Amino acid sequence: MKPILIAAAAAAAIAGTAATGTAAAADTLLIERVQQENRAALPARGMTMAQVEARYGAPAAKLEPRGGQKADWPVIHRWSYPAFTVYFERDKVIDAVENKASPGEIGPKPPIR
Repeated sequence: MKPILIAAAAAAAIAGTAATGTAAAADTLLIERVQQENRAALPARGMTMAQVEARYGAPAAKLEPRGGQKADWPVIHRWSYPAFTVYFERDKVIDAVENKASPGEIGPKPPIR
């Protein structure tokens, strides 16, 4: 009798997991979209500000610089484009991050202005 109860409990657990799994699949994670898209579309690390502007055009917004309070803390400049945000240390790209494609996408918060 016990094996039947164990089998029934296992079947119920699997059915419950499958039902919740389909609801979670409806969410789009930013990281999943970024992994599927071509990373070459973003500025590469080491590019200068002039190279980024020549290749991608003028940014939609040049956000307020952050850091620089101490000599050990370099000033970080941020340029916001419609599809991505570029982070510069001095005049070199240190990172480029894709923005959310839609409000329902789960990912980083918008940059602080």
